[in-house]
Amino acid sequence: MKKRDTWYSERLQRDVTMVRWGTYGMPFLFFPTAGGDAEEIERFHIISTLAQPIREGRIKIYSCDSVAGRAILTEEGSPQHRMWVMNQYQEYVRHEVVAAIRSDCDSDDIPIAAAGASIGAFQALASVTRYPDVFSKALCMSGTYDLIRFLQAAPNGDYLAASPLDYIPRLDGHHLEILRSRWVLLASGEGEAENIGQSWNVARLLGDKGVPNRVDSWGPDWKHDWPLWRNMVLTYLDELFPSVPAG
Repeated sequence: MKKRDTWYSERLQRDVTMVRWGTYGMPFLFFPTAGGDAEEIERFHIISTLAQPIREGRIKIYSCDSVAGRAILTEEGSPQHRMWVMNQYQEYVRHEVVAAIRSDCDSDDIPIAAAGASIGAFQALASVTRYPDVFSKALCMSGTYDLIRFLQAAPNGDYLAASPLDYIPRLDGHHLEILRSRWVLLASGEGEAENIGQSWNVARLLGDKGVPNRVDSWGPDWKHDWPLWRNMVLTYLDELFPSVPAG
């Protein structure tokens, strides 16, 4: 049921890893938190939480290393280099991870849902808004969307290409037309280390462009941690992957 693949990415100029759980079902790409690797969601029990729909062949879960988040967290190279990694990481997801998922699903055009928590939510949002021709929906949990504050430098072209807060207001034409048929769910607690204001800011930008979205508050009892995100993925599973009626 679990499959692990590693290859060298020319785009990122390093080895990368992607892991799959499940045999059949709709593909669900789950991004790690800031410094997490492709197996982080297994260690923090997302996989066991979703064990039944995985066994039933309803979903196949994929995850890949958080290369860009780790570069920011460890202050790899200069701020400009880290912005380059941000942009290259998203291109790696679009052209390498998507290709691997579609090959594994034996389909050239199967839509992919994305999810993530914290900085993983940033990547999930970027996936569907930057590449709506590939990604159909995103579950963004406790999102951290304003990353320039961690880089301590003026944004360059790489950052502007990779940051949804910066490029969503500029979207138009066919790209925006496709995106308007997609969906973004922004869920957040309001307890310790949560900032639901970031989710409302994203919702405003998406709404101004006519992109379907919703903000769900889980209230002040939920803090920025894995128990919240495990509950969220289970709660929203039916909405993300509606069951097909029998008969």
